Amino acid sequence: MGVTKSSLFTDAQNELAQVAKVFAHPARVAIIEHLLKSKTCINGDLVQELGLAQATISQHLRELKESGIIQGTIEGVSVSYCINPKRWAEIQDIFNLVFDQFSPPGTEGCC
Repeated sequence: MGVTKSSLFTDAQNELAQVAKVFAHPARVAIIEHLLKSKTCINGDLVQELGLAQATISQHLRELKESGIIQGTIEGVSVSYCINPKRWAEIQDIFNLVFDQFSPPGTEGCC
């Protein structure tokens, strides 16, 4: 696989691609949806909720935390995670900048 020449793209394009990559796995989407639905910090219930192995969930939580989408605390063996509201708003803005550029074609259409 070739190396991506990220220097050819703007910072905004690179950031959007990095964020989109985090959302590109259904397990991470399921974790995010669970956190959004629960509206609170969660800890050990993801294994039962998603039906995935603890090691797999830990790997996905690490990816989400590294991207800043979630934040967590560790107290002994207990780990709690929740959506990082500041980063969530930033990501929403990143996607909105792209989605808001779309305007439907005229009556003649494009395709």
